[in-house]
Amino acid sequence: MSEERRKFTREGAEQRKLALIQATLELVAEKGVRGATVRGIAERADVTQGLIRHYFSSKEELISAAYDHHMTQMSDLTFAPATMDPGSARDRLRVLVHSSLTPPVVDPRSIALWAGFLNKVQHDAGMKATHEKTYLDFRDRLERLIREALEEAGIAASPARLNQFATACNALIDGLWMEGGALPEAFAPGELSRIGLESVGAIIGLPLEP
Repeated sequence: MSEERRKFTREGAEQRKLALIQATLELVAEKGVRGATVRGIAERADVTQGLIRHYFSSKEELISAAYDHHMTQMSDLTFAPATMDPGSARDRLRVLVHSSLTPPVVDPRSIALWAGFLNKVQHDAGMKATHEKTYLDFRDRLERLIREALEEAGIAASPARLNQFATACNALIDGLWMEGGALPEAFAPGELSRIGLESVGAIIGLPLEP
């Protein structure tokens, strides 16, 4: 098989797997993990159940892959604006907090998916490993932004203290994200971002409000 043919085949397989993952995410958001049956996923993706078994050894493997895809996508979506910001380290941290607490990251569908997966995380070792991996990735990236912002401002912080800052700020952002997605009508436009910027700034000792 030529290199071009192998690439075409590989890309085709990846697209089919992605379509199955997207169908799974749609059903989990609508019906929860239990409601996302293999038959339902096949119907939503307009494929046979046999094709699902060709790419995934079990429903659990597909659910885990869908969860990994969703959490990775959410993390990348959150950090993308900060990564592209050409300003100071403090500016990048400010942009990160803002993007974490505004659409499209704050979204009712994302909350529905998070809630749908949460119970499964507590009872499935593979899902728990995925949750730990994505959580640590987000927290570590947040910690790097905090460290760079503090160093730029001439504020010293030990590695242990930076880890505490990142853990606390991550928990704060998660809580606001959850409330904003579950009760969007309870907050004025931009309110979540303002609360997040003020609170993260207070935690790390570096004001972030524009």
